[in-house]
Amino acid sequence: MEFITQPLPATKRVALVAHDNRKGALIEWCSRHRELLQRHQLLGTGTTGSKIEAATGLQVEKLFSGPMGGDQQLGAKICQGEIDVLIFFWDPFEPMPHDPDVKALLRIAAVWNIPVACNSSSADMMVQSALMERAFEREVPDYQGYLAGR
Repeated sequence: MEFITQPLPATKRVALVAHDNRKGALIEWCSRHRELLQRHQLLGTGTTGSKIEAATGLQVEKLFSGPMGGDQQLGAKICQGEIDVLIFFWDPFEPMPHDPDVKALLRIAAVWNIPVACNSSSADMMVQSALMERAFEREVPDYQGYLAGR
């Protein structure tokens, strides 16, 4: 597979996801970074997005809940270039009935080379990076070249 460069915009489209045992931690994290997050477009799986909105007042575009297909919706949006950053507070101690969807989401994020944070420390480092609020280039698979046989 060949790669091309593609810009990530200065205003990021940030996906927010958390397993049930981690929703409180993500809401707390969003509260701490409310001022920064309100400058970006936020998307979230249904339950997580609703809880973040209620607790912080941030506007979140809500998809389906994770087990109902929200993880897959996010994966599709990543493939379509509609998500720039994934913040996914997942629970490493609790098996999830939709684990295959979670693994697929993380795999797609890696394939399309978007920044991923899985806990508050990595999310803090990500949003405090100078790249969070400026455009920069990233490598992505050359899908059109792939289709053309290049």
